[in-house]
Amino acid sequence: MPAQRSIVICGGAFAGLALAVALRQGLGPDIPVIVADPALSQRPSRDPRATAIVAACRRLFETLGVWGQVAPTAQPITDMVVTDSRLEDATRPVFLTFAGNVEPGEPFAHMVENRYLIDALASRAEAEGVELRATAVSSFASRPDGVSITLADGTVIDASLLVAADGARSKLRERAGIATHGWDYDQSGIVVTVGHEREHHGRAEEHFLPAGPFAILPLTGNRSSLVWTETRKDAARIVALNEEQFHAELEQRFGLHLGEIRPLDRPRAFPLGYFVARSFIAERLALIGDAAHVIHPIAGQGLNMGLKDVAALAEVVVDAARLGMDLGQADVLERYQRWRRFDTMAMGVATNSLNFLFSNESTLLRTVRDIGLGLVDRAPPLKETFIRQAAGLSGEVPRLLKGEAL
Repeated sequence: MPAQRSIVICGGAFAGLALAVALRQGLGPDIPVIVADPALSQRPSRDPRATAIVAACRRLFETLGVWGQVAPTAQPITDMVVTDSRLEDATRPVFLTFAGNVEPGEPFAHMVENRYLIDALASRAEAEGVELRATAVSSFASRPDGVSITLADGTVIDASLLVAADGARSKLRERAGIATHGWDYDQSGIVVTVGHEREHHGRAEEHFLPAGPFAILPLTGNRSSLVWTETRKDAARIVALNEEQFHAELEQRFGLHLGEIRPLDRPRAFPLGYFVARSFIAERLALIGDAAHVIHPIAGQGLNMGLKDVAALAEVVVDAARLGMDLGQADVLERYQRWRRFDTMAMGVATNSLNFLFSNESTLLRTVRDIGLGLVDRAPPLKETFIRQAAGLSGEVPRLLKGEAL
C-alpha cells in the first residue's frame, strides 16, 4: 500500500468544506485534509444569499452531521407552482403544480440562507480535524507520485491530491491548462430578499416571463428570496434604480398576492452563462463545483450539481483508500470524471433548452410550452419522475446522497 500524503482542497465554500468533512469522516484521522481559502478568515459568514438544497443534498448534510445545526433556519418547500405570462398580463394562469414531498414527510427541497450553512460546515470541519488555512494556493507542481503545493503564506505541502473548488474563475483550472467550452447568455440574475405582509406557506413560485424566469423562493418568516432573470442591459438598469423605482419594478413582477412587499437588502446582478471544463481532472488534480461547470439557474440545480461532485469524488477516493490504492492516481480520478461529466453535460443541455424555450416572446413557442406544461400537470407518474429528478434522486446516486455514510 502506498504511503498516503495530504489532500489539499482549494476553496472554502459549500463544495470545498463539504468535501473536506466527507473525506475526513471516510478516510479517518491518518490522512490530513487541508482546506485553503483566504475567505475562511471571514467568520461568521456574511453571505446574504439563499440557496435551494434538494432532498439528496439534504441527506448528504444530514449524514455529515451538519443538517441538525442548519435545520432550525431552513424553510421546507411544501409545493411549487409554475406560470407562463407576459409582464403586462392581468392574470397569471397556473400551468403546473408540484407537491413538495419525495417521500412521506421529506420535502423535495429546503431553502437555506448561505451564511448559516457555510458556518455549520466550517464548524463541522474543525470538529472533524480538518485543517482550515485562511490563505490561497499560489502554485502547484504535479508529478506521477504526488503534487507539491505552495500556499500564499509560503507553506509547501506534499500531497497525494489537489482539489480545485475555487469557483467559476478557477485559478487552479487555468494553471492546469484545462480549457472550458460554453457561452454567455446576455442575461443577468438579480438576487434580492424581500419581506411580505402575508405568509407564503412554503410555496415556491416560478413565473416564466419573456426576459427569463422570476422565481420566488420561501424563507423562514414572511420572507422570500428572489432570483430574477433579465437581459444584461435591463438588469444593470434595474439594480441602479432608486428605492421607489425599484419597488415599482419589483411589484409589477411579484404581484400583490402576499400583500405589501419590501426589499430587505440591496439587489445585486450576476452575469449568467454556461460552461463546462473540457476535463474534470488533470494529473493529481480534480475539479468540483463551479470550477468544473456553471449552468443557468432556471432549474435551480447549480449548487446541487456541485454537491453531487462532492459525493462522487469522496466515494471514489474513500473506496480507493480501502483498496490500498494511491488516492490521486489517474484511474481513481478517471472514475470520478466518468461518473460526473455525463450527468453534467445532460443537465447543461436541459437548462439550455429550458432557457431557450421560456426566455423569448414567441407566441408559437409559448403555445407549445403551455400545452406541454398542462400535459405534465395531468400525468402524475411524469410529475413524480420530474420531482425525483429535481430532488437529485434519479440515476446513479452516490452513497452520501442516499443518506449512507462512506
